[in-house]
Amino acid sequence: MKNGNRKSLSVFSLFLPEIKELLEKKDFIGIKSLTKTINSMDLAEGWRRLEPNMKIIIFKLLGTKKSVELFENLPFNEQTHIINNLDNQEVAQIINDMAPDERADLFKELPKKVSRKLFLLVSKEHAINIRELIDFKESTAGSLMTTEFVELKKDMTAKQALLHIQENLRADYRENIYSLFVADENHKLIGVIPLQEILKAPPDIAIREIMIRAELIKIDVDSNATDVSLLFKKYDLFDAPVVDKNNTLIGIITVDDIVERIEKQTTKEFYEIGKMSPENGEIISYARATTLDLIKRRSGWLILLLIFDFLTGTVLKSFEATLSSVVALTFFIPMLLDTGGNAGAQTSITIIRGLATGDVNLKNIMRVIRLEFKTALFMGLIVGAVAFGRAFLLQKDFVLAAIVGITMLLIALLAIATGVFLPLFSKKFGLDPAVLAGPITTSIVDVVGLIIYFKIAQMLMPGLR
Repeated sequence: MKNGNRKSLSVFSLFLPEIKELLEKKDFIGIKSLTKTINSMDLAEGWRRLEPNMKIIIFKLLGTKKSVELFENLPFNEQTHIINNLDNQEVAQIINDMAPDERADLFKELPKKVSRKLFLLVSKEHAINIRELIDFKESTAGSLMTTEFVELKKDMTAKQALLHIQENLRADYRENIYSLFVADENHKLIGVIPLQEILKAPPDIAIREIMIRAELIKIDVDSNATDVSLLFKKYDLFDAPVVDKNNTLIGIITVDDIVERIEKQTTKEFYEIGKMSPENGEIISYARATTLDLIKRRSGWLILLLIFDFLTGTVLKSFEATLSSVVALTFFIPMLLDTGGNAGAQTSITIIRGLATGDVNLKNIMRVIRLEFKTALFMGLIVGAVAFGRAFLLQKDFVLAAIVGITMLLIALLAIATGVFLPLFSKKFGLDPAVLAGPITTSIVDVVGLIIYFKIAQMLMPGLR
């Protein structure tokens, strides 16, 4: 996880004055000794508070294991700074010792020119592994998995399995082991066994007798990452095997990968709802952000929504005569459009959330639509009645109040219908519902709502025709 928290920063703050003092004295032995006592995550969280030249000096003084752990938990811009300031041998050491999934993530973000150069520095085995992992599409199981795992055979005894685990756990093996996966001689997945079950089992018992079937928890490499997250939640998993179309065991996904994915997805959806560029869930950190960064993230949607709002002005212009005849109609436009927008937002957010959690799917879609339309009818009647009362109290005109009330009813129905169908259509065509539903729902309600309002006014007030 590469995002900070207040507790970690406070831990690093305790060491920062001493680090700076040791650097001023050029006491490199003291720095090396001090950094051994600081957790790698705490170093990563407070890294931004160091000057650029200090970062390189400290990084070079870290042991191999800690430097790799630190590097993996730094933001991409910090990783790039380190790569640019180390010699080829030092860079090769870091990259070759990284976890396979972390190494692949780094190569995905690097410019092609830089990645080609770094490919020359990694071992042949790692280069092949990187190319395999970066070929998987984003938001699939393949993009989340690591190829670092221990494979058992069904004819092993529990004692042999433990010896096999010890022999295969290299010094740089970094994944936590929760489960072991059992495969045949051709690496076809057969079963799974929790590590604690092996530890508790009699030494001579065969693995095939204590393993369980992996059918429920095995994940196809092309599965959607959201479905993978739901699987982990449903079965309370710490890890799960990933297989290809031939049921060959090719990797595992661990719970920390899922937590990081959920955090990024949640952040992405928050920014999309707020109409900002999501940047794949990269958090906007005010500690690192610049004015240009914020402009880039915000300006695109603001301009697009502004263009959509041109349509509202066009509709108002086309009904200019109606407005000039009954000026009181203008009093209720903000109320009608704002309420419609709120109703649409309530519905679309509920549907988007349901799609994300699996609560809304093809099996229950008709029930969801029926439920929402019943709700829309009653909500329309409620807000329509309130709008009628407000208009009558303000103007003492029954016809005008009826126009406002009926319009409010129809706009509520329109908004809720749009809030239901837009996310569903987006999902159907492989688009992100959170991106499209918000602005389009608002625009439809604004434009169509105004047309409905003035058309009803013309119907009930013959003088406006």
